[in-house]
Amino acid sequence: MQFIGKQIPANEQPNDGFKVSKLKLAIHSVLIGTSAILMVNPLIASAEPNAEITLEVVDVVAPALSDTRPVKGYNAKRSSASTKTDTELRDVPQAISVITQDQIKDQSVQSIAEAVRYVPGVQAAQGEGNRDALIFRGNATTGDFFLDGVRDDVQTYRDVYNTDRVEVLKGPNGMIFGRGGAGGAINRVSKEAGWDPISEIQASYGAFDQRRVQVDFGQAINDVAAFRINAVHENSNSYRDGVELKRYGVTPTITIKPTDKTKITLGVEYFKDEHTSDRGVPSMNGAGNSTLKNRPYKIGDTDKFFGNAALSPNETETRAFNAMVEHVFNNGLTVRNRLRYANYDKFYQNIFANGPVLNSGNLAFAAYRDETERNNLINQTDLMFDIKTGAIEHKMLFGMELANQETYGKRYQPTTGSTSVGTASASNPFIPSASFAALATNRKSDVNVTAFYVQDQIILTPKWQAIVGLRHDKFETDFTDIRASQNIDVNDNLLSPRAGLIFKPVEAVSLYGNYSIAYVPRAGDQLTSITAANSSFDPEKFINYEIGAKWDINSNLSFTAAVYKLERENVAITDPSNALSTILVDGQETKGIELSVSGNITDKWSIMGGYAYQDGQITKQQGAGATAILAGAELAQTPDHTFSLWNRYNINDTWGVALGMITRSEMYAAVPQATTSTILPGYTRFDAAIYGKFSEKLRLQVNLENLTNKEYALYAHTNNNITPGSPITGRATMIYSF
Repeated sequence: MQFIGKQIPANEQPNDGFKVSKLKLAIHSVLIGTSAILMVNPLIASAEPNAEITLEVVDVVAPALSDTRPVKGYNAKRSSASTKTDTELRDVPQAISVITQDQIKDQSVQSIAEAVRYVPGVQAAQGEGNRDALIFRGNATTGDFFLDGVRDDVQTYRDVYNTDRVEVLKGPNGMIFGRGGAGGAINRVSKEAGWDPISEIQASYGAFDQRRVQVDFGQAINDVAAFRINAVHENSNSYRDGVELKRYGVTPTITIKPTDKTKITLGVEYFKDEHTSDRGVPSMNGAGNSTLKNRPYKIGDTDKFFGNAALSPNETETRAFNAMVEHVFNNGLTVRNRLRYANYDKFYQNIFANGPVLNSGNLAFAAYRDETERNNLINQTDLMFDIKTGAIEHKMLFGMELANQETYGKRYQPTTGSTSVGTASASNPFIPSASFAALATNRKSDVNVTAFYVQDQIILTPKWQAIVGLRHDKFETDFTDIRASQNIDVNDNLLSPRAGLIFKPVEAVSLYGNYSIAYVPRAGDQLTSITAANSSFDPEKFINYEIGAKWDINSNLSFTAAVYKLERENVAITDPSNALSTILVDGQETKGIELSVSGNITDKWSIMGGYAYQDGQITKQQGAGATAILAGAELAQTPDHTFSLWNRYNINDTWGVALGMITRSEMYAAVPQATTSTILPGYTRFDAAIYGKFSEKLRLQVNLENLTNKEYALYAHTNNNITPGSPITGRATMIYSF
């Protein structure tokens, strides 16, 4: 058994961005140049010792590498999110999409929902108008969000002002991330301080008084340390009446490299987000007040707010500290430790439609206020090294994660036992006031996680690779229902395996198969869902089978195809034979195909997009009577077909244009019940942009959304909380480098 150092292709930058001194670079250039000459002219190598040799001048040229702009263009080549090691995406047996910094700027992306618009297999959901919510392969989540591989899971909205790129991982990710990640996960890669200076300001103004400024500034302090600061301020209105957005944030970071083998990054963030909680419009009953296959109510009346916007505030404050220390030993062993402490303080209240519009023209409304505070303390330690056993190479990972998450939550409503605030006419859907005096819930949870994991990335032959891994999580939940004076302790032991096989008929093509499992404990996404009835149940289990192909068509263009089956087991349902009892069933399955492409077709034409087919169904009846979910029912917000394609074309060095198309088939707003369902019709939307680069320092762009002014339902939370898509809108942005 022989230790070997980290192998880095000659044309690629090490992911850690460690500095190389000018002296070393000069020595390497001389050696490379000399070797090249000897290979070109073998007669030189065999010349007489005293012979006079005249060497030709050789220029060694390499592209400039940046530690503050690590990915250029639309095609990211490497990632560590899915394996915790720096790995080429084509050598990862899993469908992964990366929204790069260039895509974020070109599409004027400002949120997670906007970031995933052109990603196949992922749907943004409404999240009750107060949080990010996504649906991966038919499975909804509000907690599978990560920052540099560390959990960032409170229910809130995330900005991308301090994000270099967004990585979208599809399928269960339990071996890497632990609990959750059932259908997929989002990992934001932070902007990091480095020695390549950056000084940029972006200012945007758009329709409906959208106003936003963000700053990105960083440079070297000396040869050992560099700093960077990102900041954002936004004060915007909306196409929805009374809906406002105010946010500001600042993230200073520092990178320290005392030696070329040691790297330390430190950063803090303060971010405050103030939104109006907007839960959209209700559905509309059919003839005879039928509630089957309802449709959104007057979806083209995009500005009408149902409830009371002024009494629906939503505010989150985030205070976070992040640290990473990495050291590479002389024998090739790399040790990396990440620490994240985050405090989240959130409240929201809302008055919203709580039923469909009846044939009489009236509908019911409800209201409540929710308060949450969470403290996350998470530490990860990874050991990585390469070894050889005969002709077989191994990239080994051993890791440990320790986490403590404390959550406090209260909910208030108008009266004890009821959120109702009466009814109103759909023609004037305004509720003038509401009381939030009755305490409905008062809960606390204290979760401790101790996890160990091991992974082996194996090169069997030049054409065959494998990846196997196993993670064990001890997930301890101490839950207290303060209002009911009830304490429940639950301990789960989660064993999450992963196995993948990769065949490379040629270097640019990978064919793979993958098997993985993830679990969601009964505490749920937000760690407060335990009850006396479900506390003894096994966690929900998600099993993913996937085969696929990845093809680097050229150095700047990649294509991925994946076929998968995702099974959900241990779903808690009401026993059809006994309404007072709850049982577990293996009750859900999603099958699908995903095709995606990203990169440059030519040096002027960049694209990103893909197609997804999804067949998501309930496989066993859940419940009984009018509210039963029947076997064969389709999953919520899981359309059969989606297609998206974004194109940017640079006409010349000054001007560029872009055109995008997003289309999806119809889908259910919520899982249909025996007598109740709402359909969100399919739609096709076109977006566009024009870019002007007037100097090395000044760029201007205009982004247009919904060019044809299509009326459509964007997404939903329930059958009667449906967000209308925006009418045609635009946003102008100035990017100035100073």
